[in-house]
Amino acid sequence: MEINGVEIEDTFAEAFGIKVSRVLVTAATKKLAKIAATEATGYGTSVIGCPAESGIDCYVPPEETPDGRPGYIIMICNPSKKSLDHELLERIGMGILTAPTTAVFDALDDEDEKLNIGFKLKFFGDGYEKELEIDGRKIHSIPIMSGDFLIESEFGIKDGVAGGNFFIMGDSQSSALLAAQAAVDAIAAVEGTVTPFPGGVVASGSKVGSNKYKFLNASTNERMCVTLKDEVEDTQIPENVNGVYEIVIDGVDEEAVREAMKEGIKAACTVPGIIKISAGNYGGNLGAYKIKLHDLF
Repeated sequence: MEINGVEIEDTFAEAFGIKVSRVLVTAATKKLAKIAATEATGYGTSVIGCPAESGIDCYVPPEETPDGRPGYIIMICNPSKKSLDHELLERIGMGILTAPTTAVFDALDDEDEKLNIGFKLKFFGDGYEKELEIDGRKIHSIPIMSGDFLIESEFGIKDGVAGGNFFIMGDSQSSALLAAQAAVDAIAAVEGTVTPFPGGVVASGSKVGSNKYKFLNASTNERMCVTLKDEVEDTQIPENVNGVYEIVIDGVDEEAVREAMKEGIKAACTVPGIIKISAGNYGGNLGAYKIKLHDLF
């Protein structure tokens, strides 16, 4: 299969289950909301080493938010419900409560269960906190220096999908990078998904474990390293490929991840110099979801 002359390899992306939350962060201005959303989703690229996978899902205009102010929906993901509960409390408490003019609301419509994050955080008010209602939501109002911080009492979580992915192979590093950025921009329009790596782009694709160092949980994917294509016998890099980037996607469900992969691949294939699109898998031994690239189209 080809798209715009780009080969789409007959392979699959291997994704896995994860617990997902969606949180709406509002503020007095779009800029302030974006700052808080960015802080709360930091250090969230991969649960290989980070305490969560996280990212900004989408912008929400004032007419669509409970308090009539601009906001951003963020996603925080972790395989463990207990760990996700901890991460939500920490990231909202340290990344959003501390930011000027912010408020926080649950943004998950089809949750499997609720976590009482707002109820826990209200105790920061040291007895001065109050309870109110906004748009039918139970809200805790916590007095802070600049006014009151508002947070919904409970936040939904559900079973989602993490690790949807594809590789972009270009004739140069610059062509592959431009295609990766185009892919991330396209995926940004697919609600219910995030690309958690820096700028949405993975530079250091990894494999499970290590060939040499037994103490590592993950190590470089030597078969996909362009500088090793003449050294590694089972390299997956074609001779004319000199740049590779990976896009990793987390979503609220498999359908959202599949749509994001489709739109990202289509966008990447519009960039001159792109030679091939592939995907990462471990023979079906890592995750329950096997998303075949050809089936996306």
